[in-house]
Amino acid sequence: MTQTNNTNTDTTNEAVEGAPLIAPSSTGHELYDDVVAACRSVYDPEIPVNIYDLGLIYTIYISGSNDVEIKMSLTAPGCPVAGDMPGWIADAISPLPGVRTVDVQLIWEPPWGMEMMSDEARLELGFM
Repeated sequence: MTQTNNTNTDTTNEAVEGAPLIAPSSTGHELYDDVVAACRSVYDPEIPVNIYDLGLIYTIYISGSNDVEIKMSLTAPGCPVAGDMPGWIADAISPLPGVRTVDVQLIWEPPWGMEMMSDEARLELGFM
């Protein structure tokens, strides 16, 4: 275990007890709302709800030089568009004015669950 920037990290990349499973997003960055809107323009082809409201976007990190890093998941590891969806996200964000680069990472921890959906998504899918 090493100490870096006051955050405990395990050199094996295992989650450290007490650390949040989902990293916080750059909600205060001037590009954040535009990036969210771009994410909302991408839909899972099997579900009539955008991927942001489905809760598939875990983290939107935007650096000071406007590099965008997205950490996202899928509803299931066997999703037929698993190889395509990260590219759809990058294609939606890349043209935004001010965005320098986009990196989309597919992660599986924590696993996606229905509790991650927004109220709008639950309503649209008939869960409310």
